[in-house]
Amino acid sequence: MGELLSDPRNLAVFIQLLSAIFSLIYYDKYKKVPVLKLFPFLLWYILFNEVLGFCIRQYISDHNAIIYNVYYGINFTYLLILYRRYLTNKKSKHLVLGFLILYLLAYVLEGFFKNYIKEFQTTAYIIASLCLIITIILYFVEILNSNKILAIKKNLLFWISVGLLIYYAGYTPYRIIRNIYTELDKSSAIIAVMITLTVIMNTCYIIGFIWSQKKEQY
Repeated sequence: MGELLSDPRNLAVFIQLLSAIFSLIYYDKYKKVPVLKLFPFLLWYILFNEVLGFCIRQYISDHNAIIYNVYYGINFTYLLILYRRYLTNKKSKHLVLGFLILYLLAYVLEGFFKNYIKEFQTTAYIIASLCLIITIILYFVEILNSNKILAIKKNLLFWISVGLLIYYAGYTPYRIIRNIYTELDKSSAIIAVMITLTVIMNTCYIIGFIWSQKKEQY
């Protein structure tokens, strides 16, 4: 573990570990909330995936794309299902369902043109992240137009949404540009931005776990 954290890029692992731990400490608050109760499993899976990816890259092979491609599929599918569950506007719910179908189709189709074992998905990732950003904005609009705004800081899904929006709004442009300028993968500035976004996102999660209340989870 010491060697893992000695790499500045893996500072993200530490904050992800804290976030996963806090998700269990405060699990009693939302353990009966549909779909949202699965969020800690996602956080622990993300942490495991990061450690596994590091170990593969460090000790086995330079090609660890497959575990991240599987993770992308699970992550985006879960998040879109989560928001569809708690959006109340029927048009928004139908739109998010369309987003989910679009992403899954892109995920499968891109697999025919890329070697998912060695290459990270790009088009499917960009589609999913843009769809997720739009979905979160729809959720915020509903929050602003409801009485939930009065207890916003006690709402766990709100804090999760803030973290996700900051992360994907900051990271998605990089993923788009990286398709053109592949040398960006090795840019220390880009790596620093990725770490910063990850820290901010997981800090939002932790705040949500601490401040949220049982009756104000979504």
